[in-house]
Amino acid sequence: MSTHQPGAAKGGKWRAPALFGALAVLFILEGTVSNAMFSGHWDNALGILRVGLISAILALGINIQWGYAGLFNAGVVGFLALGGLAPVLVAMPPTEGAFEAGGWSILFAFAVAIVTLVIAVALHQKMTGKARGWVVAAVLVLGFFSYRALFDPAVEAIQAINPAATGYLGGLSLPTLISWPVGMVLAAGAAWIVGKTALGLRSDYLSIATLGIGEIIVAILKNEEWLARGVLNVNGIPRPWPVPYETDLQQDPAFMERMANLGTDPMVGSTVLVKLLYVALFVGVLAMLMWAAQLALNSPWGRMMRAIRDNEVAASAMGKNVTGRHLQIFILGCSVLGLAGAMMISLDGQMTPSSYNPLRYTFLIWVMVIVGGSGNNWGAVLGGLLIWFVWIKAGEWGPLMMDLLATGLGDGAVKEHLLDAAPHMRLVIMGVILLLVLRFSPRGLLPER
Repeated sequence: MSTHQPGAAKGGKWRAPALFGALAVLFILEGTVSNAMFSGHWDNALGILRVGLISAILALGINIQWGYAGLFNAGVVGFLALGGLAPVLVAMPPTEGAFEAGGWSILFAFAVAIVTLVIAVALHQKMTGKARGWVVAAVLVLGFFSYRALFDPAVEAIQAINPAATGYLGGLSLPTLISWPVGMVLAAGAAWIVGKTALGLRSDYLSIATLGIGEIIVAILKNEEWLARGVLNVNGIPRPWPVPYETDLQQDPAFMERMANLGTDPMVGSTVLVKLLYVALFVGVLAMLMWAAQLALNSPWGRMMRAIRDNEVAASAMGKNVTGRHLQIFILGCSVLGLAGAMMISLDGQMTPSSYNPLRYTFLIWVMVIVGGSGNNWGAVLGGLLIWFVWIKAGEWGPLMMDLLATGLGDGAVKEHLLDAAPHMRLVIMGVILLLVLRFSPRGLLPER
């Protein structure tokens, strides 16, 4: 049963502009006011904003699944990580000799695995009687050992090539921007596989299934060093066009002359310019996604999805393919998550599978959607930007709050406990915000109309 309620959003047409205006004020204060609450540096404000824009895209992807169709995806981190794999496979240079050493064998091993599964499924469908189980099991066992016989030596050969610096297949040396749609395709392909097996489950079982699958994807990226070096990480991923490197700007005479005319430190100016270009690029991507998402939401297809969300039985009785539409929306939402994952790795310049923490990349994204307002694309964007801003600043505000609480206390166990608990205040602040929003605006700051 959906928790969405009918009725217009409270506050009228000025609610969204007012909330986005308040959010803009927070970023302006962060860039201009220097005190205990704000840094007073545009470098910090733009740094928060550019990751906040990626967080808004993540929240939009979850909103497409939950707000449109009521699908609870608890494996956000896995699809994000798959999207992050795309810049490694596309933008990094190939490792010399790696493909010849084991690349073809890995491809052949995957072909053997696929053929084995196809034969097993065909035999299971055509055969009857007690012999069917034994024959299918024999085919699977034979295929597994054939796969491992091809796969294991190939992996060892690839990982033996300069393991300190490479030890993996590498990429295609293509522009980083090309990796962003590739990240969407990788996540969408995984979503199709997951959806074909899990979307027939009830919502609670679907959430458990996606949670497990997300962790499996992250575990694979951590352990398969031939693919993306695993926990050894891939560094030096090229930046997307048109974002330059700060060192290149500082060596450009024209840029140095402009900084001198403005009376700005070239190091500060180059950093701010790079972050501004990132912000402009991410805003462009988010604007295109919002345009497409709003068109879809207000189309007959969007009305059909909301009808399925609100009453699956009635929609099925009207001839709608509920499972098929759920698969469609699940793939669309996961493709947006994959895009955000590719953008994030392009921003960081490195692939670090160990950093994919479900707390950051699943729980926090859901907080963004709930606080912003599920079912409302603008609410998802607002929640993504706002919660990310608070998440970053809470790391500074938490110790400050604890220092104030402990000021009047004498030295002792209580004061020591408060100061030791300061790093955990970030989670406490998130919990308080979530509780307040659920109490006073249970449908989010920008509810679905």
